[in-house]
Amino acid sequence: MPVSDVLKRVFVGRALHSERLQETELPKRIALPVFASDALSSNAYATQEILLVLSLGGFALYSYGPWIALGVAIVYFTVIASYRQNVHAYPSGGGDYEVVSTNLGPNWGVFVASALLIDYVLTVAVSISAAVANLGSIIPFVDKHNVWFAVGFIILITLLNLRGVKESGAFFAIPVYLFILSIFIMIGWSMIEMFVMGQTLLAESAGWEIVAENTFAGAALVFLVARAFSSGTTALTGIEAVANGVPSFKKPKSKNAATTLLLLGVISMTMFAGITWLALKTQVKVAEFDTDLIGLPAGQPQKTVIVQIADAVFHHTRIPTLIIAIATATILALAANTAFNGFPVMGSVLAKDGYLPRQLHTRGDRLAFSNGILTLAGLAALLVIIYQADVSGLIQLYIIGVFVSFTLSQIGMVRHWNRHLRTEEDQKERRRMVRSRLINSFGLVMTGTVLIIVLVTKFTKGAWIVVVAIPIIYLLMKAVHRHYETVRNEMMTFGDVKVTLPARVHVIVLVSKIHKPTLRALSYARASRPTVLEAVTVDVDPEETATLRREWERQAIPVTLKVLASPYREITRPVLDYVQSLRKEHPQDLVTVFIPEYVVGHWWEQLLHNQSALRLKSRLLFTPGVMVTSVPYQLTSSEQVLDREP
Repeated sequence: MPVSDVLKRVFVGRALHSERLQETELPKRIALPVFASDALSSNAYATQEILLVLSLGGFALYSYGPWIALGVAIVYFTVIASYRQNVHAYPSGGGDYEVVSTNLGPNWGVFVASALLIDYVLTVAVSISAAVANLGSIIPFVDKHNVWFAVGFIILITLLNLRGVKESGAFFAIPVYLFILSIFIMIGWSMIEMFVMGQTLLAESAGWEIVAENTFAGAALVFLVARAFSSGTTALTGIEAVANGVPSFKKPKSKNAATTLLLLGVISMTMFAGITWLALKTQVKVAEFDTDLIGLPAGQPQKTVIVQIADAVFHHTRIPTLIIAIATATILALAANTAFNGFPVMGSVLAKDGYLPRQLHTRGDRLAFSNGILTLAGLAALLVIIYQADVSGLIQLYIIGVFVSFTLSQIGMVRHWNRHLRTEEDQKERRRMVRSRLINSFGLVMTGTVLIIVLVTKFTKGAWIVVVAIPIIYLLMKAVHRHYETVRNEMMTFGDVKVTLPARVHVIVLVSKIHKPTLRALSYARASRPTVLEAVTVDVDPEETATLRREWERQAIPVTLKVLASPYREITRPVLDYVQSLRKEHPQDLVTVFIPEYVVGHWWEQLLHNQSALRLKSRLLFTPGVMVTSVPYQLTSSEQVLDREP
């Protein structure tokens, strides 16, 4: 077995038979960490992003924190309730793309898909960067080399996902549940200390001061609070992944997906509320720039909100704080797994519909969408390198795509219920549909409002890049679709189309010298019984050509040898000119060119042979009415490759 295959089996595992696809379906306990890790992990930075924006106006504006958190929670549960309707109505896994395509038309569906694909890439980049930032809060070496640690995490998660959804899901379940447990223990212990023991918990930064960037009042204050709210809505990312992943659930798929959504909403918002409450109670202070935080020791980077809270709750005891930091960093790294499940499935659906390359449609030998996984990993790593794993920079690009899909999906669902209500006569079913339509209508109002707020408050901070990127991706996907449609129309056969045989077959065997590969090609060509058969050589060296003529006559080879002049010592151009002249003289004839080729066992040997044949084949492929046949001759070194095969 080749070394590349051995390494693949070590890192990815043995190939799985297609019949085992059902074994990859997930129960709710595994589906929750697989599809909801992104939404759960958003709690690690959603509160921090709210406080970072409010800090622009100084610590006094932190008083708006609870109201902003309440607004985020209301939107969160609205979206959860709306998507529970989606998974029952559209369980095939197309998610927002299917909902919008069915009810608003394919163009809007592709637009939503472009927004989701961008957001999946950003999910990986933001989650991994936030994980490294949390780890860097307790390990300075990680903070100094954050970009390479981020890229390393992406590579690790890519390898785990290439092993398959169920296998990676079981692995991811442990750290996700550890994160949930550690956060709830931290919240519970803080309540015991404050309400039972009567202790006052203060963060390390409680006595520091924030240098306000400006004084905010009136419309400026409203804009700042709205911007803080839009940053807090990053907590909603990942909800759509459950709707897109319905086919991966065990039966009954829709019911299990809806239950998982409900569990996600309750767990995530409880954590979000607890973290925000503790951040305000412990008087955590964070600022956009280290220089705006008076009291921060020189050379020390700011610690994340989660780490500061843990440090305060556990009274600066290193081990509990370390556990919280590692659990947070781990789930943030693994939160990218949500995108690694959503992006490949979405890519497969789009490829099936002809909007992305066909290679993204099929599963790999581990029954995972390997090409989609590798594509996502490459794009996310590139983004991390460009932004130097800066969470604050990447977060400005985030959430736009999610709320574009949220809003259009709710419009699609309202149309869905309207269409079904026009034909449904059963009163009980009509009442259920009316209730579902009401939920989706409320969801439309909420998500549409948030989308406008996010666009207005984040546009100049970097969100304009996503606003420009979504239409570009949309146009690229439409171009791919047009190409596939053009190819399909060109290749389509109709009932009255009949196969027309060529008038004659003119076979050319390319010859450089008389040796075993040449003789094999001549034998194969003769066996095909063509109308005309001739050997063709190009005269680039008169002495070698004369030697070839004499040897040809001496061996009495029963095939005509034609010599093509080449005053400029070219090989490809004389052959092309000769083939085209044959086609011009006899347009109804089929010209077949037989090319002897060496089969070698080492890559460096390939560089020493077959280069003329490769150039010639690449040119002949564009010549109508010409067929190219490679006649392989296996050299001894190629036998070693055969021996290595299983």
